Order: sequence, then C-alpha cells, then structure tokens
Amino acid sequence: MRYEFSVRSRLSDMAAAAFPELDHSENSSGQTLLYGDIRDADHLGAVVARFADLGLELVDLHRLPD
Repeated sequence: MRYEFSVRSRLSDMAAAAFPELDHSENSSGQTLLYGDIRDADHLGAVVARFADLGLELVDLHRLPD
C-alpha cells in the first residue's frame, strides 16, 4: 500500500532523514509531501507516531491508488 502524508511546513534534512522509507517533495504552499510504501497498519501507526514525536503537524494522510 502506498500512502501520502502532508506536513504543514518544509522539513529540515534532519527531519526528512527520520523517514528513510518515504520520498519527499515540497509543494507551492510550503507544505512537504512524503510518500511511499507502508507495509501494514502497525507500520502506518509507527510513521504517524514519528511525525508526532518530531512535533510535525500532519495535515493530511491518504492512501494512494495502486
């Protein structure tokens, strides 16, 4: 399953490195989009917890079409 996560701000290199399984890009609104393969519900929960642990504001999360 592929997911996309939107974070309200631009990520530092250090913050981006906390998500080695995800690719990332920035959109014109200054948000960072992270996307990639998520193995299962436990992996999804762990990724979401990492956003919270780093104090990043997750503004959107959705599954991408296969």
